[in-house]
Amino acid sequence: MANSQHTVPYYEDHSKRVGYKNVNEAVMEFEMDCKCGVKLPSLMPDITFTHEFASLYKDKIHGSNKILQVRFVNRKIKSNNFKIEVRKDKVDFEGTEYMLQGGTKGIYFKDNLYDYLAFEKNYLQYIVGLDRNVDNGNTVQVLIDIANTFN
Repeated sequence: MANSQHTVPYYEDHSKRVGYKNVNEAVMEFEMDCKCGVKLPSLMPDITFTHEFASLYKDKIHGSNKILQVRFVNRKIKSNNFKIEVRKDKVDFEGTEYMLQGGTKGIYFKDNLYDYLAFEKNYLQYIVGLDRNVDNGNTVQVLIDIANTFN
């Protein structure tokens, strides 16, 4: 009979092997590197997550400094994916413009996998993304509501 209980579940072990860290640890490392204060939202999409991870990497495509990426996933519901990307070096995005609270401009755009909203707060660029396969009502409004809670 196979042992069905592992001391380190596969999902957590695999995420660490590919470079993901604890969210708090990655945020602190990014803050020290860029000498800034990262904000995370107080509102999340109305879907369930089983895991959260964070990673730091250099964007080789846009040639920018380190990027903090925080991911929220559900091991059993593959479409329950939400991510937050934080950049000190900003990238221009093309899309539909929305006004956020406090007069901040948000740019809504899509790719094959995610719907995104990019905006600036406290001298950092934030990009929030929600998996396109999530049935979460009005995705643009969900992303705007989340963006408005970055305090």
